[in-house]
Amino acid sequence: MTDITATEPSPTPEVGHVDMSVIGEVLRLGWRDFTRVPLMGLFFSAFFVVGGIILAFQLRVADQSYSIIPVALGFPLLAPFLAVGLYEVSRRLELRDSAAHHAGGDCRWSEILGVVFRQKDRQIPSMAVVIIMIFLFWVFIAHMIFALFLGLMPMQNILSDWQLTIFSFNGIKMLAVGTLVGAVTAYVLFSLTVVSLPLLLDKELDFITAMIVSWQFVSQNRAVMLAWGIVIAVMLFVAMIPMFLGLFVVMPVLGHATWHLYRRALVHPE
Repeated sequence: MTDITATEPSPTPEVGHVDMSVIGEVLRLGWRDFTRVPLMGLFFSAFFVVGGIILAFQLRVADQSYSIIPVALGFPLLAPFLAVGLYEVSRRLELRDSAAHHAGGDCRWSEILGVVFRQKDRQIPSMAVVIIMIFLFWVFIAHMIFALFLGLMPMQNILSDWQLTIFSFNGIKMLAVGTLVGAVTAYVLFSLTVVSLPLLLDKELDFITAMIVSWQFVSQNRAVMLAWGIVIAVMLFVAMIPMFLGLFVVMPVLGHATWHLYRRALVHPE
C-alpha cells in the first residue's frame, strides 16, 4: 500500500479479475469497518441525509425551486471528498490489522479530516468536475426528453393531473427513453469512478489514468460490476424511503465496501 503523502508518480496498476463472491465479501468488510468506527461513517453520511431532506423539502415548495439546482450540484461536488474520508478510514483500519504495519493505522478525527482536506491539492477536484459535467449532461438530456414527449401538453394538465400525464402514451414513452438514457449515463459514471476514486487516494496518479483503469476493470469484469451496480442502486433506493435516514448506514457501508473492492480489483506493481 502506497503512502498517500508521496509526491513521486506511482506505477499504473494492472486490472485484475473478480467473481460474484466478491460482492458479499466486500459488503461484509464494509459493515465491519462501519461498526468499528461508526461515528466516522455517521458523520460523512450526514451530508447526504441532510442534503436529501433539503432537496425533498424544496421540491414541495414551489417558491424555493430555484435553489434546488445549487443544492443538487453539491452532491456531485462533495461526494468524492466524502467518499475519500470513508476510504481513508478503511485504509487505516487495514494498516492497523496488518502484522507488518502499525504506524498510520489510527483513525483520529484530525488525521482523517486532514487527509480529506489535502485532496484539494491532488486529483480529486478534477474528478469532481468530471462528475458534475456528467450530472449536468444528464439534467440537460432529461429536460430534452421531457420536452420531446410532453412539451406540447398544457402545463396545467401536467401539474394538476401528473399521474394521468405520466401514464399516458407519451408519458410511458418518455419513461422508457429516460430510463434507458439514465441507465447508460449511470453506467458511464459508475465505470469511470468505481475504482478511480479510491485509486486516487491511494496512489499518485493523474485522474485521466485513474478513470481509464477504472473503465478497463469494469469492462473486464462486466457481469460482476453490473451486479454490484444493481446492489448499490437497490440499497440506496431502500435507504432513501424512510426520509433518507437509511443513508446513515448504507452510505458508509458502501463507501468502506468500495475501498475493499478496489483492493481486490487491481494488481499494484511493487
